[in-house]
Amino acid sequence: MNIQVEPILDRFTAIFKEELKADLAGIYLHGSLAMGCFNPVGSDIDILVVIRTPLPHYRAARIAQKLLSLRDEIANGLEISVIREAVLASVTCPTPCELHFSDYHRERYRVDADYLCGGYEDADLASQIAVAYYRGRTLYGEPLARQYPPVNPSAYLSSILHDIADAAAEIMDNPMYITLNLCRVLYYLQEGKIASKREGGEWGTASLPPEFKELVQVCLNQYNGVPEDRQVQPGQWTAFAGYMLGVIDKKAAGDA
Repeated sequence: MNIQVEPILDRFTAIFKEELKADLAGIYLHGSLAMGCFNPVGSDIDILVVIRTPLPHYRAARIAQKLLSLRDEIANGLEISVIREAVLASVTCPTPCELHFSDYHRERYRVDADYLCGGYEDADLASQIAVAYYRGRTLYGEPLARQYPPVNPSAYLSSILHDIADAAAEIMDNPMYITLNLCRVLYYLQEGKIASKREGGEWGTASLPPEFKELVQVCLNQYNGVPEDRQVQPGQWTAFAGYMLGVIDKKAAGDA
């Protein structure tokens, strides 16, 4: 792990310990940083926070402003979700979320000190909880697996399928992310592995039909910061998305 990240994690943990005190149940790192494939240039820092009781608006707003100040000092994005402990007894998709902070909401938090993204159900959360459960790093509290049941596989599957629902329409806008994401979804369906984008791409280069392996390798190199000058034509992206979604749909229907 990049040692420069550790002070950021310490400061983040201190914010929640100070604000929540005994109501703080746990803080868990997930995503690329937890799974050993963090790219300091482009990866977000993904964190799940578990609390015991509902988060009052005034406290959530204060936390959001402190997170904004922290985010303004660092190069990487922060993606933070706060959930209640009761949610973990039986994770559903979508999943209730008390507070969410990410770069998507950053400027809104800046211009409106009373703004909150929270009190809603998030279809992405079940997969994030599963990553934190199986592959996460505990920053505060006890590991999730020591306290709560595993995430229901159907909730995890619903969550990752939601994440790729618009892949065919969006792959041209964000080819690296969507390509690697499609790989890790199919990896899970075929082998039951909860994987990072990098791991999904590595699996794809070894397991997908030959006509798609170079395309995936291009994305994997880009993700890893390896210089890459090979050009992928638009039709190749759409063909890949169509193929992957077709296989994923069939596999998901069989697993339903």
